[in-house]
Amino acid sequence: MNADPALVDRIMAVMEAAFDPAYGEAWNRRQVADALTLPSTHALVVDAAGAPIPTDAQDAPAPAGFVLTRHVLDEEELLLIAVTPEARRRGVGAALIELMFAAGRKRGTTRVFLEMRRGNPAIHLYRKFGFEPIGERRNYYRMANGERIDAITFGILI
Repeated sequence: MNADPALVDRIMAVMEAAFDPAYGEAWNRRQVADALTLPSTHALVVDAAGAPIPTDAQDAPAPAGFVLTRHVLDEEELLLIAVTPEARRRGVGAALIELMFAAGRKRGTTRVFLEMRRGNPAIHLYRKFGFEPIGERRNYYRMANGERIDAITFGILI
């Protein structure tokens, strides 16, 4: 099964605008496409108003954010979430989290986990929704300059 090229295009448009290359967090097109071939991986893409963009939309608005998750049993792992710089602080990230929770509940999700680098400003969004730190991996991420950064794992019951 191949990933929908239009969906991958929308995700990559946001990815390229949103992630600072210094942290090496962005995925490449192949990684996104490969993940989307798995039945347990789910993606949501939204416009600047936080409204979902249907996968089959022909004249869709420009994507402003996306979330990529993996569902196993009753758990959902937030793999990636991103909002373009011009759409930040306008509720797009919050809309993505709410949509992710709603879609997860329909799949039977009761817990959501995520991992982020220490110092990531997205912590404020995660805390707003009630995510709590549950673990840490010391020196887990390697920045482009070779510096190491801790990973923090968060979880929430939904």
